[in-house]
Amino acid sequence: MQTEDHVYTELRAATLADGLAPYGLIEAAAIAVVAGKIAWIGRQAELPARYAGLKATSLGNRLITPGLIDCHTHVVHGGNRAAEFELRLNGASYEEVARAGGGIISTVTATRAATVEELITQALPRVDAMLAEGVTTIEVKSGYGLDLETELNMLRAARALPDHRPIRVVTSFLGAHAVPAEYAEDADGYITKVCLPALRAAHSEGLVDAVDGFCEGIAFSPAQIARVFDLAKTLGLPVKLHAEQLSNLGGAKLAASYGALSADHIEYLDGDGVAAMAAAGTVAVILPGAFYTLRETQMPPIDLLRTAGVPMALATDCNPGSAPMTSLLLAMNMGCTLFRMTPEEALRGVTSHAARALGLSDCGTLAVGNRADLAIWDVAHPAELAYRIGFNPLHSRIFGGQL
Repeated sequence: MQTEDHVYTELRAATLADGLAPYGLIEAAAIAVVAGKIAWIGRQAELPARYAGLKATSLGNRLITPGLIDCHTHVVHGGNRAAEFELRLNGASYEEVARAGGGIISTVTATRAATVEELITQALPRVDAMLAEGVTTIEVKSGYGLDLETELNMLRAARALPDHRPIRVVTSFLGAHAVPAEYAEDADGYITKVCLPALRAAHSEGLVDAVDGFCEGIAFSPAQIARVFDLAKTLGLPVKLHAEQLSNLGGAKLAASYGALSADHIEYLDGDGVAAMAAAGTVAVILPGAFYTLRETQMPPIDLLRTAGVPMALATDCNPGSAPMTSLLLAMNMGCTLFRMTPEEALRGVTSHAARALGLSDCGTLAVGNRADLAIWDVAHPAELAYRIGFNPLHSRIFGGQL
């Protein structure tokens, strides 16, 4: 493992910094890494003399980008839902499966039965698949416990992942994900008796970086989500929301009113919601894997988001039901092919805009002072990362300056 200060030379750097040439591409570039951070980046011919004594590695004119960021995942969970996948292919809708006691609730049963150690063990193969594609940061949600102890166990498992793999983890409390069977006719009671106390307990244990919810007819109303967000605000935690995935309840507009980091899915987002997100600086997290798996037809309003200047992130939504997917490269291709995002938008969507969706300012671009979380690719042009299907051109990955 590379631990010393280092200079990487003979590379092509896609800095993804705003306001520069396409992709912020610097030809014949070099990057100096000191103490795990980017100390200098620019044309190799202009490398300052003070870095000349550092160990140097040529990258053979390969492309280097920021390490990829998967800003929306449910990577910690128990079991799988392959049987429901088959049901949907035989004609059942996502909502029909959920109302019949399947969907999220079936995963709740498997997750409640698992120990923290078992949740970690089951999550690691999924994390490994992400690392193999140049991912250096992931967001991990709770939301499959729906009782106090299991919600905490999910977050404990998420916090432990960096002890097992070189990965940065950002956690989101998603207690308002679904109404568990024991509160089937009392969603408000679930919020009062389980969700809010679990959020307080998770916060007191230092397990929460942000608070999420699912605002949908099969989940929680805007008024119920507002109760969760009010507590998050009191605790000083930022919020984000699964919004407008299956219908338009005004969730994105609600989230924006709380200054949300992101509104995610948003297939049914309208112009008012877009305007609210633009005014609040809320990132739109596009999740084509769920759209693909559920065979949806309503596409997110990419043109409206683009015109309004709303930053668009892309993520896998890795989960056992609607997006059993771990490939962020495939999410990039889907964002382009299904939703007509550009390859540059897709790359920004898994780097700079993904960082913003997590409230992170020290990653996502190749900039002095940022973490040296880098991905090195065997490609001739950045567009290749979104162009290919089922092909991984990663050459190597650098995490915190360590190869």
